[in-house]
Amino acid sequence: MLPSLMQAVALIAGAPDEVASAQAPAPEAAPAPEAVELPAQGQSIDGRRRPGAQAELPAPIIQNNVGAVAPPPPEAFNSDEFPVPDRWRLAKALCPDKGFIGIQNVCHSRWDPYHQNFLKGDRPIAKDKIPSWLPIHGDDWFFILSGISDTIVEPRNFPTPASRQIVERPQQNGVFGRGESLVAAQTFIGSVALIKGSTAYKPPDIEYRLTLAFNVNYVNVQERRVLNVEPSKKTHRTDQFVGVQELFIDKHLGNKSDHYDFDSLRIGIQPFQADFRGFLFNDNQLGIRLFGNRDNNRFQYNLAAIWRLEKDTNSGLNDVTTMPRDDFVLFGNMFLQDFPIAGMTSLVSATANINRENDIKVDDNGFPIVPVLLGDLKPRKYEAYYLGYSVDGRLNRFNLSASVYGLLGRDSHNLFTARESKVRGFFGAAELSYDIDWMRFKLSGLYASGDKKPYNNTETGFDAIFENPVFAGADTSYWIRQSIPFAGGGRVVNVSQRNGLLNDLRSSKDQGQSNFNNPGTILAGVGADLDVLPQLRISPQLNRLWFATTETLKALRVEDSIPKSIGWDLSTAIVYRPAMVQNAVFRLSGAVLDPGKGFKDLFTNSKGQKRYYSVLFNAILTF
Repeated sequence: MLPSLMQAVALIAGAPDEVASAQAPAPEAAPAPEAVELPAQGQSIDGRRRPGAQAELPAPIIQNNVGAVAPPPPEAFNSDEFPVPDRWRLAKALCPDKGFIGIQNVCHSRWDPYHQNFLKGDRPIAKDKIPSWLPIHGDDWFFILSGISDTIVEPRNFPTPASRQIVERPQQNGVFGRGESLVAAQTFIGSVALIKGSTAYKPPDIEYRLTLAFNVNYVNVQERRVLNVEPSKKTHRTDQFVGVQELFIDKHLGNKSDHYDFDSLRIGIQPFQADFRGFLFNDNQLGIRLFGNRDNNRFQYNLAAIWRLEKDTNSGLNDVTTMPRDDFVLFGNMFLQDFPIAGMTSLVSATANINRENDIKVDDNGFPIVPVLLGDLKPRKYEAYYLGYSVDGRLNRFNLSASVYGLLGRDSHNLFTARESKVRGFFGAAELSYDIDWMRFKLSGLYASGDKKPYNNTETGFDAIFENPVFAGADTSYWIRQSIPFAGGGRVVNVSQRNGLLNDLRSSKDQGQSNFNNPGTILAGVGADLDVLPQLRISPQLNRLWFATTETLKALRVEDSIPKSIGWDLSTAIVYRPAMVQNAVFRLSGAVLDPGKGFKDLFTNSKGQKRYYSVLFNAILTF
């Protein structure tokens, strides 16, 4: 076997015939081998290349991508290579060649918001497209354009005071009239931003942002002097307004670690939110904010000073055509991740609200809003200091979000005593939820202290600066969504504010002052978020509401007894996202308030309305 093996090796290795013959004699009468046709000169076997043979150069590459650099000559490339301008346009550069089937999902119109898009900042601005007079230099500037259409249609009813001067229907008697009304509003929001830096993994070096909102609204009610102070005005109104919601410069001051811990400064009209759920202050306002983080983003801080802008009465948008209010907010906070346990984020904060609006102020519809028309109707100044702690995160299999605030301060003019008073108050709210597959079940609780002794020199009713809570059903809830007028005890005063939880007896959440002579609020709720489909969520919510105390209500109404029960608030929202993203969101919700004894005592009317309702259709389209 050994000679045969060696012979085979020699043959495979291509050894000369004499070497093979030396290993063993050739067998007798061996058949002649068949002739094999070798490849012709210049030809090759498929899949192989002859050593030393050079393939022809590929045809010149035609680059159609706008903003791409000119390609090098064909000699610089192999036949399977092509140029791209930068890493952001790597996939987009393949789009002109329809042969790349696997990446055709990135080849779309610039107006398509669902895929990679220059207008959304997915690719930087081409340097040759930047005018020389702009202070934009370098190849990492991004342009971001966004647009939002927000449509609201809202039929509802609520206790509506009847005008004393004129009534819509002859022989109408009683404090309250017909409460049916319809609200329709359309808001278009446009935002542009210029950002320098690769923000996917580090903060921007600098950012310029402008956001404008145009609102047109229509309201139709059943009684005079609801929409305008003049009795001769009609019971319906159409209004429009343009507001500046953002206008700021954000400057990166420097990195503090290799993990991009940083400090930044933002100046201008910008969003501020004092806690996770918007209980204390949640608004876009004029201010300066220093913020940053440390320890690989485990600690984050904010220091801010705010000079509050005036609001348009009917749209709630910022009005930059008038002087800002004599109302100032200072706050500082710190976020601590994985504290007190892993999975939880803690927030400690200190906030000061210094109000010096000591003059009479009237809104765009002619109603007085400062001072609030309660008590002796005298102007007032105040300082309110809030110390807060909030927590948000996951506790084993539970989700927990909670906030507590202590309120200290001074009021120059008590509504009941006309003397200077101390301000003391307390607020606490928590929501605990549990997830089971596609279902989340929630328990909610809230307590805001009320003023039990309105005629002493301490005001103990808790009031926020500008609340906009995402809690207990949010604006799906009847009590949170609607403002309830306090007829019979004050003029142009609401028990609670639109898009607010607190029973604070303010003239306006947007334009009025905080009021610490109030009855307080207690809420207990149960709800759920049911993701029936990836595109469809159903969120039922049931809340029980009370006044924390009714002493201020009894003093203003001159009544001996007013029960604390407000009633049951039942609501359900259906949210539909046809593309399973936030670019198109449709919501239909309905809410019913079943009044308790306290609500009936305050708002019993001759129409015999036993329940109050609110229906909300909302469509949000985003580019």
